[in-house]
Amino acid sequence: MKSAVFFVAFVAAVAADKIPDFLVPGKCPAVNEKALFEQQIPNHSKYAGVWYEIALTNNPYQLLKQCVRNEYSFDGSKFIAKSTGINADGNLMRHNGQVLPMPLGDPHLSIDYEGSFTAPYVILDTDYENFSCIYSCVEFNYGYYADFAFIFSRSPKLSDQYLRRCEAAFKEIGVDVSRFAKTVQGSNCPYDTQKSL
Repeated sequence: MKSAVFFVAFVAAVAADKIPDFLVPGKCPAVNEKALFEQQIPNHSKYAGVWYEIALTNNPYQLLKQCVRNEYSFDGSKFIAKSTGINADGNLMRHNGQVLPMPLGDPHLSIDYEGSFTAPYVILDTDYENFSCIYSCVEFNYGYYADFAFIFSRSPKLSDQYLRRCEAAFKEIGVDVSRFAKTVQGSNCPYDTQKSL
């Protein structure tokens, strides 16, 4: 249903000759999702826990703008996701969702948050203990695609060596790393309050 709503909005935008800026002409880059997924499946339980958003590309579906903290609980088949942070109005906010295998068997996870559409969740690189590089790309009719990318860390700060690993993973599939914007994290963030949301 959410995908259908997004598609109708996309068609309406094309008809009005106003294509959203996150849609670009072309196709999603080739990613060896099968090899990545086969490597990651046995380690899904190690992916659970807290991940801080360090950087992301333009994403109109990300309602949290600062101090973004993601908490993933793994139940053996999927992750229950609780994301907290500060929204564009400066208010604390909680966003609930799940990260789970694609229902039609595609070799990657999918992310499904309330108020958004289900999208691919491809972990390009992670060591499970320090960093994670996540990529999501969806192709649409009329030769357009939308892609979103995230860099996560187990702590509010990510060391340069892990940041460079994510940059290398994104560059390898042709993502321009200058598209990333840093997410505000640090001592001014109300992490203790966020835990209780």
